[in-house]
Amino acid sequence: MSGIYIHIPFCKQACHYCDFHFSTSLKKKDEMVLALAKEIAMRKEEFKNDVVETIYFGGGTPSVLAIEDLRLLIEEVFKNYNIVENPEITVEANPDDLDNETIRQLANSSINRLSIGIQSFFEDDLKLMNRAHNADEAKNCLEEATKHFDNISLDLIYGIPGMSNEKWIQNIETALSFGIPHISSYALTVEPKTALHSFIQKGIIPAPEDEVAQEHFEILVEKLEEAGFIHYELSNFGKENYFSKNNSSYWLGKKYIGIGPSAHSYDGEKRGWNVSNNILYIKSIQEGKLPLETETLSKTDRYNEYVMTGLRTIWGISLDRIQTEFGQSYLDYLNQQAAKYIEDHLLFVDDNILRTTRKGKFLSDGIASDLFMLNLG
Repeated sequence: MSGIYIHIPFCKQACHYCDFHFSTSLKKKDEMVLALAKEIAMRKEEFKNDVVETIYFGGGTPSVLAIEDLRLLIEEVFKNYNIVENPEITVEANPDDLDNETIRQLANSSINRLSIGIQSFFEDDLKLMNRAHNADEAKNCLEEATKHFDNISLDLIYGIPGMSNEKWIQNIETALSFGIPHISSYALTVEPKTALHSFIQKGIIPAPEDEVAQEHFEILVEKLEEAGFIHYELSNFGKENYFSKNNSSYWLGKKYIGIGPSAHSYDGEKRGWNVSNNILYIKSIQEGKLPLETETLSKTDRYNEYVMTGLRTIWGISLDRIQTEFGQSYLDYLNQQAAKYIEDHLLFVDDNILRTTRKGKFLSDGIASDLFMLNLG
């Protein structure tokens, strides 16, 4: 089973913390949609022996596209690929794009999952992040969306400067009040060259504090597990049968094709990425050339990726798989590096699977980097 990710590189405005590839000018939107449709068709040979189970519109902000544009791209996928009977088709959306009519149009299409970028239900947080929506729009769109969609995910951001634990708890409780079955939640991170980075450098906004983020994370895990969510990946919580199939496929090492500027692809051995420039992307596709660079992953690269994704998820790292796929020297190295974390109760082994403890979850990326192999081919 495999997936198709379609990157829509447009946003109404730039969020202060975002370093993804997008443009705030919609001038090239129609040309871009045609180029995306053409790339979908151009790459069908890559999946001629595969079955597609997920189609995911990410960005940018896919909800800036008209429903006709989304339908055209979905039809192009169905025309060129083998698709499972009931694929998960997700559209990322912002509350300000989701008026009642748009929600109804989306619900009447083959799209069956919405991922809504709420981030916070508080006005001051939304202004600090330069989100295009306000708190009322966040609540109104969820109220309407839940009438038409059963499978909804929402995003929340924690560790925002000035956010108290009480305020964070209110955010979580507001999200839960809508009966949403999936929540993705991320710590506010300061990426170079973003507006947020510049404001912190100039002293306009205080820098996020790791201790606050860790406290918020622990509150989040506790509240969502109490509410019946399964913490299946570091930043993702889902009710039974509501895990994101698209995101899970990345963490489980399944193949995917990334369509659109800056989109990444993976076929089990090679990783590829498209040019991060809208004009160059469109020009290249119009000329019938894929604007794609690739690299073949070494055994060490594949081991490191498996360690990173495994530790972030409930599926953990299979020690049997390490031995079978990578060999005894990799297994010995992993056991040796993991020993101190097991001793400190940050990792544990159960049924020959290495996983993070509850205490180790928040630190999983840092622990993973210490388990990486640096010198073996």
